[in-house]
Amino acid sequence: MPFSLLSPAATETTDPDPAQSAPAPKSAAVRKAKLQDAEHIFMLIASLSHDGTLLRRSYAEICENARDFTVAESPEGEFLGCGALHLYGPHLAEVRSIVVRPEAKGQGAGGRLLSALLAEAEDNGVTCVCLFTRIPNFFLHFNFRAVDRTLLPDKIYKDCQTCPRLYACDEVAMVRGEIPRIAVLGPSKIAKPELVKLQAGSLVSP
Repeated sequence: MPFSLLSPAATETTDPDPAQSAPAPKSAAVRKAKLQDAEHIFMLIASLSHDGTLLRRSYAEICENARDFTVAESPEGEFLGCGALHLYGPHLAEVRSIVVRPEAKGQGAGGRLLSALLAEAEDNGVTCVCLFTRIPNFFLHFNFRAVDRTLLPDKIYKDCQTCPRLYACDEVAMVRGEIPRIAVLGPSKIAKPELVKLQAGSLVSP
């Protein structure tokens, strides 16, 4: 069964403040991104990708995947932040590129973005949502828990095996929901896009 939503207790994602347990202000609103938002999304992600905080995304990639994104904005329509939900299948989705502008702190943008992405996953019947983060405490408020990254082979085969930090990763893998028992992606040596089963942390052909 899909997980149920947990009311947000934190208000932002890049630098949580001590008051993150306070109710989120109602000044930030969220909506699905449009192609016109791609430039704002690209610039915000690029500003935090030079030090590895976020994976670098090209402008073309942002445009191609614009429908994955949700954006937060002020009542005046000012862009405050963004987050994306990547769907691997009914077994797994990943929260990606969730970040708010520094000047948007305290407006509830981060918490509202994450809640919207979790609701989207639930609407799609996804049984597990994962993410990689350097600020795990923020996501604990949303019922995420830390796990061994090898339990998420889809993520590893999509991004990690080409990441320069593959053998020196300082991010925490977290999940919400049931850990998947299957994966739809495989290592590059597998020629056919067949399903692989997860057994005791290792992948084997079915």
